Amino acid sequence: MFAEDIYTLSTPYREDMSVKGYHFGKGEQSACIIGPMRGKGVQQMYICSQLVKTLKELESNGCICSGREVMVIPVVNSYSMNIGTNFFGVEGEDINSQFPGRTYGDTAEQIAAAVFNRIKDYSFGIQLTAFHMTGESVPHIRMVENGYQNSSLANLFGLPFVVVKKAKPIDTKTLNYNWQSMQTAAFSLYTDSNEKVSVKSAKQALAAILRFLTRMGIIRYESHSGYISHVLKEKDLTAVHTMCGGIFRRKAKVGQDIRYGDAMAEIIDPYRGNTKETILAPTDGIVFFAHSESLIAEGDLAYYLVHRLHE
Repeated sequence: MFAEDIYTLSTPYREDMSVKGYHFGKGEQSACIIGPMRGKGVQQMYICSQLVKTLKELESNGCICSGREVMVIPVVNSYSMNIGTNFFGVEGEDINSQFPGRTYGDTAEQIAAAVFNRIKDYSFGIQLTAFHMTGESVPHIRMVENGYQNSSLANLFGLPFVVVKKAKPIDTKTLNYNWQSMQTAAFSLYTDSNEKVSVKSAKQALAAILRFLTRMGIIRYESHSGYISHVLKEKDLTAVHTMCGGIFRRKAKVGQDIRYGDAMAEIIDPYRGNTKETILAPTDGIVFFAHSESLIAEGDLAYYLVHRLHE
């Protein structure tokens, strides 16, 4: 293993912010795994740290296949990670909305450009990311539909679901979209946690990445076969929104089977304590995403459901 400084930003009051890449094996640029670009992706950073540890052990045992090279970037936005904010700098910019970046742009664009120029030639790209909404989701692979996506390859991670999202104008500035445009087979991996470490979910994500690398002939590693993934279109997920705001008391959990009419959550009046709304399941299905904050506003997304596929 050797470490590389991909980008360094000098700061007046803190240590320099350095985006580091850790390399394993030698040869073809086979796979790049990149961690959080937002400051609250603690779970994603933890998974990358465990991947670095595991790949170092595999390399020591000669288990990186000959002529293959893997790079892991555990975190991009360590600046925001250190001060507990989600986005970068005083402007609050989302680095993942700055790709492919500009060498002479603002700081967030420079970071994106430095990272992208270094990783754009890898055959496979795996981004550990999180929902832009606060909540928990079923572990899954997500891909942007821009003509270059390959859901068959996504099945090789062995996670329960693969979600294909129709590209919107805002998606054209993300890493996943730009990676695919450069002929990299790019995947975004989501777990059930963001700001807190979920060890069980992290182990599942780590196993999925190692399983994929093994199946692509990049490493030698024994693991169980995982799930036979079901491919979903994002538009086919059933969105459940609130009718009013208040204290959110969740009843249905991520991954839970529910039936039409089941009580999924209650919204409590924060002043009077009475139930303002009971959220009922609009269909039979599986809870794919669930709001996790204690408060919720009127019209907010409370749940995404996967419509029941069979009885």
